[in-house]
Amino acid sequence: MRHTRLLAALALGGSLTACAHGVEPVIIAPDYAPLAGQPAPANARLYADCLAQAATSGAFRRAADGGGEELILFTCTGAPARAFFDALGPWSARIDSAFDHDGRTYRSTAKVQANLFGVDSCSAVDGADHRCVLTFNAGDFLDQ
Repeated sequence: MRHTRLLAALALGGSLTACAHGVEPVIIAPDYAPLAGQPAPANARLYADCLAQAATSGAFRRAADGGGEELILFTCTGAPARAFFDALGPWSARIDSAFDHDGRTYRSTAKVQANLFGVDSCSAVDGADHRCVLTFNAGDFLDQ
């Protein structure tokens, strides 16, 4: 019995030692090759039109999550927002990403998990006053 306890203690100690040291990380050199692009799908036009209108009108602002994520929020309205909102209808129904909040009906490109941080969405009030907010992950350079 004592021999079994000793073996168990040695095995446990060996396991703890192995865990404490861990495996050395493999260092991989960065690949600086430009990303290969492909022709953009039709829905890319919705993003481009919204971003262009927001940039032209100066409708962008900063958002941060407090954990190091820095975003630029681009807000478009009018025709680009209505087109985006309408196109999101079937998608939002399929992924259950439509919701109502403060009198507005929202449709988002992804299901909201905790809040709207990092989620692109469009909204309207009774079929009017369309607005889309698209997020751009800017990184730390934004605040320099």
